[in-house]
Amino acid sequence: MPSYLKPPASKTPVTVPRLIEMKASGDKIVVLTCYDASFAAHCEAEGIDVVLVGDSLGNVVQGRDSTLPVTLDDMVYHTAAVKRGLATPLLIADLPFMTYRDIDTALRSSARLVAEGGAAMVKLEGADYVLDAIHALDRRQIPVCAHLGLTPQSVHKFGGYRVQGKTKSAAERLIADAQAVEAAGASLLVLECVPAAVAKSITAQLRIPTIGIGAGIDCDGQVLVLYDMLGITPGKRPKFSRDFLAATGSISEAIAAYAKAVRGGKFPAADHAF
Repeated sequence: MPSYLKPPASKTPVTVPRLIEMKASGDKIVVLTCYDASFAAHCEAEGIDVVLVGDSLGNVVQGRDSTLPVTLDDMVYHTAAVKRGLATPLLIADLPFMTYRDIDTALRSSARLVAEGGAAMVKLEGADYVLDAIHALDRRQIPVCAHLGLTPQSVHKFGGYRVQGKTKSAAERLIADAQAVEAAGASLLVLECVPAAVAKSITAQLRIPTIGIGAGIDCDGQVLVLYDMLGITPGKRPKFSRDFLAATGSISEAIAAYAKAVRGGKFPAADHAF
């Protein structure tokens, strides 16, 4: 089996500088969401590079209609649980709705996710006023993952979960926002539900890695909601996802298959993109 299809042999922890190196070398970054220690242990065992404790737990764990009701206490609790199952992957935790509305709030919220939850990086959505929070966190040595495109905390403004960046002007604004979050100090960027061509352009222009979800094959890495890629989430599976459990029969094999597909450039396929 080609070496690039295998999970990393080393158990050296994944770091922010390592992610930058992976972008430079063309090594795809494998990311999964996770919400508890048991699933975290599977991610650890199968060589996942980055684990994200997403506020998507509001949907898939708590059964809510959106991520908006998720609290900072929820995120600290689940981040700490996931941390107990990990040794190697970089751990990112979402800052939930309105917990980074100004610099002071962003700093206090992030301090809890890092100190109490054990996160190595925090993730926040959007640009505009959020740039001040990114800059403040970066100055205080708290790594930041930005999130652009379909930002679920803006669901009411968008009028639903809709693909972003489809028009020329919207694509140009998205590219400008990506450049702005990098300039503000973000170390990583999630692109969700944006046209593959736009994601490709952003990825080529940035020094920091991009992680796609419904953003095409040309991002530096991919992320899926763990429950989606295991076929656990009730209802219709998102277009950009794939049920890896159906073809493998075990959770460990499904996670391994996902990692192999991402590293080998087999996922996402064209029909997973917009």
